[in-house]
Amino acid sequence: MSNKERFRNTSMNLITKTDEVYLSFLRKIEEMDNIVSEVLQNVQPSIGSERYLTDRELSKLLNISRRTLQDYRKEGKITYLTLGGKVLYRESDIEKLLTDNYYPKSND
Repeated sequence: MSNKERFRNTSMNLITKTDEVYLSFLRKIEEMDNIVSEVLQNVQPSIGSERYLTDRELSKLLNISRRTLQDYRKEGKITYLTLGGKVLYRESDIEKLLTDNYYPKSND
């Protein structure tokens, strides 16, 4: 018997916290919550067609510390903007910075 059928059969009965129908319902809600949370973690906000990264996201992406990013900002090595005290990096600026500073392996 499916959970749906069990729920229909028990719809006129009292359902308690220990009933399998209730527990199954809670598990499904928890699964959906996990899926939504995972999707939201991978979504980066964009303005127009431009995406912005936080210092936490960028430091993780580049595998450098947030302190190093702070040094790069201070030294003018990396462009950024601040909005309400939050530092953001334009993804296209980061891509350009990486491209401009790419040095292929020499065949010496």
